[in-house]
Amino acid sequence: MEIDDFTLAATTNDLTREPDARGEADVIEFRMDSAENPIKQLSEYDGELPIIATNRSRWFGGEATDRGRLDQLMAASQFDAVEMVDIELEIARGTEWVLDEFRENGVDLIISFHEFDETPDKDTLLKIIEESDKYGDISKVAAYANNLSDTLTMLEVINTATERGIKVAGISMGETGSHTRVIAPSYGSKLGYAPLESDASEYAPGQLPLHELSSLIKSVEEGNEDVELMDGLEETFARMGFNQPS
Repeated sequence: MEIDDFTLAATTNDLTREPDARGEADVIEFRMDSAENPIKQLSEYDGELPIIATNRSRWFGGEATDRGRLDQLMAASQFDAVEMVDIELEIARGTEWVLDEFRENGVDLIISFHEFDETPDKDTLLKIIEESDKYGDISKVAAYANNLSDTLTMLEVINTATERGIKVAGISMGETGSHTRVIAPSYGSKLGYAPLESDASEYAPGQLPLHELSSLIKSVEEGNEDVELMDGLEETFARMGFNQPS
């Protein structure tokens, strides 16, 4: 699955809800770790949107146990509808041979890194992104924002990595970082994530519902002066020198 422009993923643990994402999302992120009978769901899937398979362990903010987690993800990668899988950087480092097996199934790799307590400094984030790029096709980094300075760090890192030719997805987690989900595409972020409304599981802190995030991103792209931006958005635009109407 070639991702050159910004791609919005609708996150869900129920593939029968795929029709709810059409017209807003480009892909489905299927959260296998919180899904009921995930392999059965994949075998019965007849939706239009391609799938990113994610099977996040408890160590990385998900619900899956480590036992059999990668085997289940490998099984998912054999379905034609699954075009990408998410592998944590920590796993990629220790089991690089597994990545080759995933590629043999014809899927691309998102190599992800999550920090749920803070945002590392710029140099550290860039090193993480560059290392992830060595293993996969998309480097995803998500870090908790404790203040607006953290969100500025994330946006700057996304921009720098993009200028270096890396396909990166950058996310500031938490309420303070929510607005970065709207403006990160403007700095080069290739992937955004948003849960379907009323989904049965909780995902990353600070996520916006799919239809809200999709609408806000389109409004920013079109320069819509009527959009009511969330707290922190206008201030961050101003501090970054980005010309966003109030």
